[in-house]
Amino acid sequence: MSPEQSRSLSNVHSTVTTENKLGWRKLLAFLGPAYLVSVGYMDPGNWATDIAGGSAFGYQLIWVLFVSNLIALLLQSLASRLGIVRGLDLAQVSKNTYPRVVNFCLYLLAQVAIIACDLAEVIGMAIGLNLLFHLPLIWGVGLTLTDTVLMLFLMNRGMRKLEIFIMSMIFIIGMAYLVEMFIVKPDIIGIAKGFIPGNLFKNDAASHEMLYIAIGIIGATVMPHNLYLHSSLVQTRQITRSDEGIRSSLRFNLFDTMIALNLAFFVNAAILILAAGAFFTNGFFKVAEIQDAYKLLEHLFGSLAPVLFAIALIASGQSSTITGTLAGQIIMEGHINLRIEPWLRRLLTRLMAIVPAVFTIMYFGENGLGNLIILSQVILSLQLGFAVIPLIHFTSDKNRMGKFAIKPYVQVLAWACAALIVLLNGKLVYDQIIGWIIEFPSAAIWLYVLVVPTTVAIALLLLYVLLRPLLFKHRDQPSQVPHGLATMITDFSPIAYKKIGITIDFSKNDKECIRHAIMQGHKHASYILIHVVETAAARYYGMDVLDHETQSDADNLEMYVDSMKEKGYDAEGKIGFGQPAKAIPLIVNEEQIDFLVMGSHGHKVIKDLVFGTTVNSVRHRVNIPVLVVKPQ
Repeated sequence: MSPEQSRSLSNVHSTVTTENKLGWRKLLAFLGPAYLVSVGYMDPGNWATDIAGGSAFGYQLIWVLFVSNLIALLLQSLASRLGIVRGLDLAQVSKNTYPRVVNFCLYLLAQVAIIACDLAEVIGMAIGLNLLFHLPLIWGVGLTLTDTVLMLFLMNRGMRKLEIFIMSMIFIIGMAYLVEMFIVKPDIIGIAKGFIPGNLFKNDAASHEMLYIAIGIIGATVMPHNLYLHSSLVQTRQITRSDEGIRSSLRFNLFDTMIALNLAFFVNAAILILAAGAFFTNGFFKVAEIQDAYKLLEHLFGSLAPVLFAIALIASGQSSTITGTLAGQIIMEGHINLRIEPWLRRLLTRLMAIVPAVFTIMYFGENGLGNLIILSQVILSLQLGFAVIPLIHFTSDKNRMGKFAIKPYVQVLAWACAALIVLLNGKLVYDQIIGWIIEFPSAAIWLYVLVVPTTVAIALLLLYVLLRPLLFKHRDQPSQVPHGLATMITDFSPIAYKKIGITIDFSKNDKECIRHAIMQGHKHASYILIHVVETAAARYYGMDVLDHETQSDADNLEMYVDSMKEKGYDAEGKIGFGQPAKAIPLIVNEEQIDFLVMGSHGHKVIKDLVFGTTVNSVRHRVNIPVLVVKPQ
């Protein structure tokens, strides 16, 4: 990848080494990215669709799961190929190919998909906590905000630690369902018959319900944000950028994808088989709620099965929420060149998922959550075409992919999968709109004014996404990073600073800050020593405050100034009041300071959340160079 291109997930890019390893050690070095992707294939959204499908139609929809898994294997392998060969994730390549307005629309749709996915995880976690600890659902939904801390901790520990955590969650889920299969004892012959495709297109209510759940299963299995995520995660491996190195990486990542997604298929199949064997066989045909599944398991098979069920549910929700955050970061940076702190991005996404969950509990009761989860998975499926179609275009482009462009037969299979997804979604949307018009004739005018035009606009956008790369094949632009592109530097003449600001906090940082500042300006510059008083009185009264701390700080600052003057330096002190992040830039601008030296407090993760990140805040509020001095 050229220096002019942004790095996807730059903090963990190429951090896992794969060189100088042979055999199984080489394979283990590549294992990991697909496991992070696979948790999205076994999250609480899958549980709801699988339970609904298994209880309503027995083993009949196993073939839908199987086909969904094959589609997922194909599309995820294309996503990993794009990331390895191009060194760009799916969002970044879309940014290069489509106009800014289209990219913004694609970002909004992808963000809706992530919120829909997170909604399922919020509800799943809340239900799991309710089932195990009898915690009210509304409390459980609020408690899911705290997983931001766990996500920050794992991301700061490195990619390998994150992957190990996710793999441990998958192990817990898999073991729980393995034990439950022995408890339920499903019908082996019925399972085998479930692999024979049924007819989803009969014009009756049962087939429409089956189609709705089948599309929910596809949306819960082939998640659009997972394509963005996988194309980025494969770039965490260090590889040799030669033909042989790329070919080797593609091969090992294919193994990783096949192992992880087949494991996800077995977990999903186990959920559906569990629902069919436990509920459909015993005459419980309408189990759409996860809570009902738990109670019925307890009624039919004793206490062990439901406890394992709840533990696996919490594990799946917790692991899926982490990968959703990573995908959100990739999509935001890739499509619209916006980079924000991961904890803030996680918090915003989680809040947007919590609101509909709380609304549903308050107005429709706990029994409406299952239907809300299934709806969220249908939304995921509706957005899938906007990720799949560009992915196929990009991996088919011989001018960009070279000899690693996908073969014609793979293109045919991929376009067939895309067509299937789009046609199924189109039929669902058409049937749903017609159903609403018949069911709510008084609201038909609003459907024609709002719903139908929105649907047509989205369909036209999908058509544009399909045709743009065909009509303008080679007009893509270099990828842009959120903070701009590098330019050639030709002028290396020294810069003489006239006024240098030094932030003072009366800690061990002060000596180093002053020393580094003098190294920049020597005796040719004047020095402004800045200290901010942060007492409650200072925040309220500002410069009019005369409390003890302000007087003491002013005296201490004057000691620094006198010491510098004795050594022949031009120095003066300035006191600010209130928040340092606001007061320091104010003094910088008033005094026309042209260089600023700050001491880093050295906080990490939790302390940054509690105390704030003054350095970063100041750096973004001033238009001068800032030198950050770390404590010795």
